[in-house]
Amino acid sequence: MTSVIVDTGPLVAYFNRRDRWHKWTANQMAALAPPLVTCEPVITEACFLIHRAGGKPGDLIRKVAQHSLIIGIDLEEDASAVASLMQRYSETPMSLADACLVRLTERFADCRLFTLDSDFEHYRRNGRQVIPLLTPA
Repeated sequence: MTSVIVDTGPLVAYFNRRDRWHKWTANQMAALAPPLVTCEPVITEACFLIHRAGGKPGDLIRKVAQHSLIIGIDLEEDASAVASLMQRYSETPMSLADACLVRLTERFADCRLFTLDSDFEHYRRNGRQVIPLLTPA
């Protein structure tokens, strides 16, 4: 079964009906089988942005509590790999959330990254492998 790893953008769009990607994201979410996989830096970013847009970050945290959204990385365990990715892409620069997501794609070989961020078209997993993406056309 293909794991779906989710970035900040789709989470924010899903909880914000005024977001330009809300409808597309809601349609994708309806078609995806839970649980989706993410990391704590994505949850932190999404909660901040949902709150800033006037939404309720607690709605996102409830998805974690319901296990429809799971944390798939232990940063302490993967700190060296995450730091290496951030160093490799330092000119971008790569955020902690993005580095954790790329690391998750390395840990889940059969996956797709659900994102609105075009930087993931340039990032590579396991050195040179293209990251399979789920993005708007």
